[in-house]
Amino acid sequence: MRIFVAGATGAIGRHLVPLLVQDGHDVVGATRTPEGVERLHAMGAQGVLLDVLDAEGVVRAVTEHRPDAVMHQLTSLAAGSPADNARIRIEGTRNLVDAAKRADVSRIVAQSISWAYRPDTGPAGEHNPLDVNAALPRATTIGGIQALESAVAELPRHVVLRYGTLYGPGTWFAPGGLMAAKLAVGQLPANDGVSSFVHVQDAAQAAVLALKWPNGPVNIVDDEPAPAHAWVPVLAQALGSPSPGVSSGGAGWERGADNSLARSRGWQPEHPSWRTGFGAQG
Repeated sequence: MRIFVAGATGAIGRHLVPLLVQDGHDVVGATRTPEGVERLHAMGAQGVLLDVLDAEGVVRAVTEHRPDAVMHQLTSLAAGSPADNARIRIEGTRNLVDAAKRADVSRIVAQSISWAYRPDTGPAGEHNPLDVNAALPRATTIGGIQALESAVAELPRHVVLRYGTLYGPGTWFAPGGLMAAKLAVGQLPANDGVSSFVHVQDAAQAAVLALKWPNGPVNIVDDEPAPAHAWVPVLAQALGSPSPGVSSGGAGWERGADNSLARSRGWQPEHPSWRTGFGAQG
């Protein structure tokens, strides 16, 4: 299968592309830098320089390569701006879907998030509604997710991967990353808010499997949703940082997510819990 990967050199893409190549797929990876093109060639893929916000450029790239499937692994997290990330999800997704239609591509796998559900108790399943009535600033993130998932559903074959909080190489949770910096100055609260995590390698593996999954959203999270007062000290120890004191509080939407559907479809994470995964980030 020929697969066009947008975000091919990002945190997930750098793990995903080699897996696709290993499985015998013909991979075309889109990246914004010449260095990214070189990295993709080293992975055994074809690299294409592309700004996903350039609608005409996206149409040219996708129609030229005529893939069998598009993989959307785009984010804009370097500056930590929810508005930048929402723009990628809204405009970038729109451009990819429109280009896929122009090129008669019927299949797409796209990256979403598992913490966009409405506040409630217990881990969220895919049947639970998104938090569409969220107030700002959360509304910016939810609006981007709504636009992404709605656009993706326009293609006949579509899978939305609602990833948990990513950790591993190239993420905010890696050694020397943003979370280490926050821990160093006591800005990572160990409160009652519940998160679900997923290692980037396990996230990439799910994307490969999703090429054969039925339509719809799937939570891609590990087996152990946990409050921050449980996981923050473990992360601190793994990163060699001081652990903050335990505090109370947490937003209603910080409820974690359930991975039963992904497990039922054959996804078996190498890191089933952050308890061991944080220490194996490399």
